[in-house]
Amino acid sequence: MNTLRQFSEKERHYFAYQARQDFLRQQGTILFEKDEAVAERDAALAREQAALELERIAVEREQAALEREQAAQAEVERLKALLAQK
Repeated sequence: MNTLRQFSEKERHYFAYQARQDFLRQQGTILFEKDEAVAERDAALAREQAALELERIAVEREQAALEREQAAQAEVERLKALLAQK
């Protein structure tokens, strides 16, 4: 009877050990998936910020081109006025 009790107790300890191991594996998986989701979100934010930066640069270039065009037009008008005076 004592031997049967020892086997039963060892079996109970083994199942408790297995339950702890399963729990730790589950927690590890949850943590891994959370870290993956955070990394994906950070990558998406970085891509979005890069796209916004490219858009800002394009707008600045467009504004600079418009300013150069206006300056050129003003120079043409100034030269026309000089020619008209002579």
